[in-house]
Amino acid sequence: MENVLYMNDSYLKEFEAVIESVKDDKFVVLDKTAFYPTGGGQPHDTGVFTCNGIDYPVVYVGKFSGQISHEVSKPGLKIGDKVAGRIDWDRRYKFMRMHTAAHLLISIFNRESNVLITGNQIDEDKTRIDFNMENFDRDKIMSYIGTANKLIKEDLPVKVSYMPREEAMKLPGIVKLASALPPNVETLRIVEIPGVDLQADGGTHVKSLSEIGAIELVKAENKGKDNRRVYYTVK
Repeated sequence: MENVLYMNDSYLKEFEAVIESVKDDKFVVLDKTAFYPTGGGQPHDTGVFTCNGIDYPVVYVGKFSGQISHEVSKPGLKIGDKVAGRIDWDRRYKFMRMHTAAHLLISIFNRESNVLITGNQIDEDKTRIDFNMENFDRDKIMSYIGTANKLIKEDLPVKVSYMPREEAMKLPGIVKLASALPPNVETLRIVEIPGVDLQADGGTHVKSLSEIGAIELVKAENKGKDNRRVYYTVK
């Protein structure tokens, strides 16, 4: 985890690293990185590597065979090169706000209606969350968003810690995704909004709820039996 810099500091915008491998002149693995790879419903970061005064735009980041691979848009990088990485901060920060808002909403839906998430996808303009809610009740959905916005005004902190997997899995509500378990690793990263939510999570988040701004419902849909879809944005 020491080499995955965003795990401990979601606010890290720039870093220096050494290239460990290059495939097809465009897929680059570093000895450490702050770039988030696509996963968990959160899109990848974009940005740039600078090496010997030349910029190499990073257009995609994914995780393959346990390694974070950065796709650059032009050739030239070699094994052993030192690069300065810089993340597109506006994009990342919007995802952080959206992701923490998702945790807040999910915790409220779970507590009030005992539902689990069946799917989610964060985006810059809006985020989608699917719930296995029995009845489609728009008024109830609006009330949950209202509760979330009240908690945002309280500006509760968002804490990141680590816990042995065996110990973490004993905590109620640690998993709120239907038919899913955290990765099979010895130590789990825990994201906590004290008194509100506690989840095993590998994504990036803001430090306090006030940074979210305000959650606004974009639309709510009935997607069939026990499947309700909510789109929201943050302002």
